[in-house]
Amino acid sequence: MKILGTTVVALMTVTSGQALLSSCPNIPSSLYPYKTAPGWSYVKVADGLHSPRDLIFDSQGRLLIVEKGVGLSQHIVDANGCITNTRLLIENADLNHGICLSTNEETLYASSPSSVFSWTYDPTTGNVGRNPGLVISGMATSGHTTRTLAIPPHRTDLLVVSHGSNSNVDEDTSNPKVARAIVKVFNISSIPMGGYNFVSQGWNAGFGLRNEVGLAFDGNNMLWGVENSADNLARTVNGTMTDVHTDNPSEELNFLGDVTLANDDWYGYPVCFTVWSPDELLDRVFKVGQQFVQIPIPDFNDDTCTQISVPPTLSFQAHSAPLGCKFDARFSDLFVAMHGSWDRQPPTGYKVVAVPFAQGPDGSYAPTAASWSIRGSIDVFYPPDETQCSSSTCIRPVGLAFDAAGRLYVTSDASGEVFLLSQG
Repeated sequence: MKILGTTVVALMTVTSGQALLSSCPNIPSSLYPYKTAPGWSYVKVADGLHSPRDLIFDSQGRLLIVEKGVGLSQHIVDANGCITNTRLLIENADLNHGICLSTNEETLYASSPSSVFSWTYDPTTGNVGRNPGLVISGMATSGHTTRTLAIPPHRTDLLVVSHGSNSNVDEDTSNPKVARAIVKVFNISSIPMGGYNFVSQGWNAGFGLRNEVGLAFDGNNMLWGVENSADNLARTVNGTMTDVHTDNPSEELNFLGDVTLANDDWYGYPVCFTVWSPDELLDRVFKVGQQFVQIPIPDFNDDTCTQISVPPTLSFQAHSAPLGCKFDARFSDLFVAMHGSWDRQPPTGYKVVAVPFAQGPDGSYAPTAASWSIRGSIDVFYPPDETQCSSSTCIRPVGLAFDAAGRLYVTSDASGEVFLLSQG
């Protein structure tokens, strides 16, 4: 890992919709041109990382990043947000996405496809213990293998773990006991010898969630998740099959609620999918946000979904691939990293968006947009033309983390870059 320079970065005046053009010392310019929403700017702070995924800050302002296939790197950040020093903190090629710190910052957690590990962490020095503990094992190693980790702000004894499906349409996951396409919760105040078994232990925070990579707690400590929905779907009615995959199903923002209590609600997958473009579904009048099945039959059809499945609170453009999500300090916006499509023409995603939130009369948080809206988010950091994007022509956002100054850091795994987004 290389040591980076320490010169102070000179920030430039930002005009509406224009990116910050200066860069951190010894860091080359962004590989691809990007734009920002009015009032926002960006600067590239790291280059040459190995598939950087999720990231967090400790209380001393150190930035910790999971580099898939390498391990966990630690970065010192100066007052301007630029990285001045880098070291490989944990060398472990199995680590591939999830990371979090205990509230007292004495324990660091990170995940591989099959397991969650823990290390002792010294928040003063930033050092870790040599020997990791096994917290959770027994997760599937095929299909979607990212395991996002989160600790509720008000219950430091709990660890939330998301687990995706093992295929595009993983039929077995209609049974929550298979423990895929699910979010589960474990009490980490007393971990059993040898760790928990993911499949048989813990409790549910919702199932029927195809790949709920992004997790975030709102101001009431209620859990929200963003979901990557299925690819290549078709609708078959009376023997006639219609390809609906270009703009259906929508990606989802789901309310999972209070993780201190078991949530055994079913969110639809692998049978009920969410409408983004009603025009592709020709046999029935749908609204955005309603759910449909691929092959309606008398015993299970669209109406069945309405009766027994929990629909998303908000929908996103199909195939945008939402990964990380984080609320700002006021819980007025949920920021979502859209990794970008691989099977849609034209492509979509490859950006960071903000979903405006507000508190209702009862104090609960919810998006300001209605569930049927197609304009529930605002592009904050985006390519000049996302329809021309690919993994080799655009940034692919993954992880999001706010620093103490309220600046938002974004990883791009395909390009090995990290960016800082700031407002004002």
